[in-house]
Amino acid sequence: MKAVIIDQINGPIEYKETPTPEPKEGQGIYKVLYSALNHRDLYISQGLYAKIQLPVIPGSDACILDEITGEKYIINPNNNWGTDERAQSPDYHILGMPTQGTLADYICIDKSKIFPKPAHLSDAEAAALPLAGLTAYRALCTRAQAQKGEKVLISGIGGGVALFAMQFAIALGCEVYVTSSSQEKINNAKELGAKNGFLYTDENWHKTCIANKLAFDVIIDSAGGNGFNQLIAVAAPGGRIAIYGGTRGKVDGISPQIIFWKQLSILGSTMGSDKDFKNMVDFVNEHKIKPLIQHQFNIANAQEAFELMNKGHQFGKIVISHS
Repeated sequence: MKAVIIDQINGPIEYKETPTPEPKEGQGIYKVLYSALNHRDLYISQGLYAKIQLPVIPGSDACILDEITGEKYIINPNNNWGTDERAQSPDYHILGMPTQGTLADYICIDKSKIFPKPAHLSDAEAAALPLAGLTAYRALCTRAQAQKGEKVLISGIGGGVALFAMQFAIALGCEVYVTSSSQEKINNAKELGAKNGFLYTDENWHKTCIANKLAFDVIIDSAGGNGFNQLIAVAAPGGRIAIYGGTRGKVDGISPQIIFWKQLSILGSTMGSDKDFKNMVDFVNEHKIKPLIQHQFNIANAQEAFELMNKGHQFGKIVISHS
């Protein structure tokens, strides 16, 4: 078979011949119809991810086909979460490194990790769901426990997880706001149901919220950095801030007085448990939520897909066709 293989940091993203995997006990072998990129794949290629093991076939998302039965599935990308719903085990890892991932013609997966493709989704949409959908669901629903009628702020709208968090919050009946460095992305979010948005490049955006007595019960953040202080400033008393990423680096200058006086909860969140994945898929099926796809590439042009993700301009998922 052929697969996308990363065999050196900052090297070319090559689609080339590699041995077809053989299923182990409890596994099935499936044809990959579509896969999708996540920033995790990009960071691995750039050497910006922990415990990198090369060479590797990247990819955590896919819509797959059982060529014997004709059934289509999506993959739960969790491995070894463990029995504690509060946090993952020390042996936890994500499909696509060190285990071989989905950017290949075929993949071997434990049968316990496959779920029927949601009927309302196309094959490409189904491939865009698993990792980002799971991450958003745990942050918003499991950790922050967002409820109908609450005000929710999603930072950095445009990436896959942030968009899912927005869609899930809207489906819950929350009043949703977003932040971005792009007014175009804010406008796109409003067209999809967000009430309003703020340019975080405006250093005083949080003061506008405070002046208008706008405070948020739930905040979902992927950035950290010094902008995290602004999120604390606009959190409502008793608010919950779930953070699943740190693209803007360390947080300096936090005032503990604001945190304890407002009785805030700051909640770390990474991926999600197998229970979270099942609940996420059930939620998507119930509310007929569809992933937003902005770009689609053929797997032979995976290098272009990685380059596009590196630019950071997307509003929606980047999907890879394996046909």
